[in-house]
Amino acid sequence: MKKNNQKSTPYNQQEKNEGEVRAKKHLGQHFLKDEQTAKDIADALTYNGYRNVLEIGPGMGVLTKYLVKKDIDLKVIEIDWDSVAYLKENFPDLKGNILEADFLKFDVPSIFNGEPFAIIGNFPYNISTQIVFKTLENRDQVPEFSGMFQKEVAQRIASKHGNKTYGILSVLAQAFYEITYLFTVPPTVFDPPPKVESGVIRLQRKAEYSLPCNEALFFRVVKTAFQQRRKTLRNSLKIFQLPDNLREDAIFGQRPEQLSTEQFIELTLKIQPHAISTE
Repeated sequence: MKKNNQKSTPYNQQEKNEGEVRAKKHLGQHFLKDEQTAKDIADALTYNGYRNVLEIGPGMGVLTKYLVKKDIDLKVIEIDWDSVAYLKENFPDLKGNILEADFLKFDVPSIFNGEPFAIIGNFPYNISTQIVFKTLENRDQVPEFSGMFQKEVAQRIASKHGNKTYGILSVLAQAFYEITYLFTVPPTVFDPPPKVESGVIRLQRKAEYSLPCNEALFFRVVKTAFQQRRKTLRNSLKIFQLPDNLREDAIFGQRPEQLSTEQFIELTLKIQPHAISTE
């Protein structure tokens, strides 16, 4: 869900003014109108060890105007042409750093010519998990990531094993990043207000983010296990056609939400010799 702001009018003002971008339902837009929330999100990144920052879905720049004040090289990517026009008119200092494109379809390494960069944004609810998955695919380039999600999605990403909210996104994100749930945002700070609360989280890449197992297999094991989360791993991972003696290992008697990220890595290492030989 993308959330934007107004140009220079008070953020508690309810009426639309000339020149503003109107929320588009098909894009899931809910415009952020609270200054303090925007500033807090902009401050969520540590800006430690990198200068490049990409903002996804800036809208009318409620977050952008705080980011441009920082000592960073900022680019923004926006799919809504109305918002792009607004940004070009109201943020002339961004010049050629406004990308009119869909982040999910964009060649991410080309954005900063292969250099590391952080990601930040008030993300559209309907594509927020896809943004995280694309970030994970490009984790070599993204040392830090911070933004606003639907609260339950933010909680799921940060959830620890043993919780009902713990799932595929939790395991995969936590394999490569340290996750911090920062704060909750009420619906009242958006126009129009959504029906749910929002949550802001920060992902900081681990110093050792290369896994000691086959990473493609790790992704496959995690996704397969959670597709039948009520079953034990002995049953949900039958697709790997593992030998009976391996399936008798105690770890296969557990359900996926009971395993930490480290245990999923251990599980993958157990499966790896057999899975690779049969593929």
